[in-house]
Amino acid sequence: MRAVVVERWGGPENLVEREIERPEPGLNEVLVRVHAAGVNPVDFKTRAGGALIEWGAVPAVGWDVSGTVAAVGPGVGVYRPGDEVFGMPLFPRQAGAYAEYVVAPARHLAPKPAGLTHVEAAALPLAALTAWQALVDTADVRPGERVLVHAAAGGVGHLAVQIAKARGAHVIGTAGAGKHDLVRGLGADEVVDYRAVRFEDVVRDVDVVLDGVGGDTAERSLRVLRPGGRLITLPGPDDVPATVPDGVRAVWMLVEPDRLGLREITALVERGALRPVVDTVVPLAQAAKAHEIGERGRTTGKIVLTVA
Repeated sequence: MRAVVVERWGGPENLVEREIERPEPGLNEVLVRVHAAGVNPVDFKTRAGGALIEWGAVPAVGWDVSGTVAAVGPGVGVYRPGDEVFGMPLFPRQAGAYAEYVVAPARHLAPKPAGLTHVEAAALPLAALTAWQALVDTADVRPGERVLVHAAAGGVGHLAVQIAKARGAHVIGTAGAGKHDLVRGLGADEVVDYRAVRFEDVVRDVDVVLDGVGGDTAERSLRVLRPGGRLITLPGPDDVPATVPDGVRAVWMLVEPDRLGLREITALVERGALRPVVDTVVPLAQAAKAHEIGERGRTTGKIVLTVA
């Protein structure tokens, strides 16, 4: 099968397409024929230096997949060949989603939302699960709470805005001025141009902050939180502030495969409360180009590779 692998850690030019052996599903696994694969910032980080991922013999990046079940291994009762599925299998172990076929534990996948194309579905799993697990499982956002989403037009951010809104929150997003209409259209009640003002100077009394930016953003975000507030930071554990006010919770969260979360996300999609924004679509063979575009940091929504 065709697959994109990492020849050596470094820049996008180290992503190359190769013919490798097609995997076979084992116990409780399914073989998915990949129609589309989502591209995420973690793909850039791992390609550049390996990061925290448990790699296979041939390093291959990518986790987001949408496709059809090609075969099922022993013990799988939830899927049959031909079923349309999507998911983020195996993270943080290697999945190798930039390929024609992927093997995944059956319960790391869920039925693809019926109203989405494979390209749209592939844009969801990692980013939407990150937003869901941060806002719902970790922060337990409740109706009427004020939620600040940083990088609200980005891959995780644009989905987090919609999920927070679906939970009944008052949503504030940070984004460049050119993306304000998009963020408002996704449901944000307020949008702050982080280039024009310091968000901590204009935002107050927030219950939950979702920080997908890193650097000093988390530290600055503590200033806008109410007592009892929750700060969830995504880039890395070092971004959690060393000193946190009494009564405030600050955590780093790493997403994990979650079939139940995928089903909740599907339910939001199917009732019109959540939609992925796809910025760029490129073929599998141009995965390096997709990484070059993504690393510029100007993407609105998601980048997706077409495979089948």
